[in-house]
Amino acid sequence: MSTSFRRKAAAVTFAVLALSLAGGGIAIAQPSAKAPQEAVQPAARGTNSQPPVTAESARMAKAALKSGAATTLVASTSVVVVNSNGTKARGVGTVIKYGVGQYEVQFGFTVTSGVFVATVGRADACCIPPAGEISVAPRLSTPNGVFVQTRNSAGTPTDLGFHLVVHLP
Repeated sequence: MSTSFRRKAAAVTFAVLALSLAGGGIAIAQPSAKAPQEAVQPAARGTNSQPPVTAESARMAKAALKSGAATTLVASTSVVVVNSNGTKARGVGTVIKYGVGQYEVQFGFTVTSGVFVATVGRADACCIPPAGEISVAPRLSTPNGVFVQTRNSAGTPTDLGFHLVVHLP
């Protein structure tokens, strides 16, 4: 029995030694010079902050809330489809385009407790939309607004059409 134990112990020892050498060989095979930071990191994402709320945007938000104040919502889902130039293709809400890839969608009700889901998409049934990224967030200082930011796959702000769904519990 002790011979069997010694053989197993020797086999385990050789296996650990072989794995250690294999791992060390991989580490030695890696280049010793570090790659420049630009080559390792993806393209700069730019700013993650929202542009300041303009006086016109604040006025429109207050007017939309005032016009929709009589509506009592238990649970609802609102959908809007926006073209890349910032015009509303269909759905509810008002769209404001701030800059390249920056949009605000305002509704006639408060959305601060809502769930926002967006995807890059086209307004027509023609084709597959261009590849890209989209981010959504509550609009700062605007309780009835959603901020949407679109980028291409490299992370550069780009005007892309999108579909936005807002669900209120």
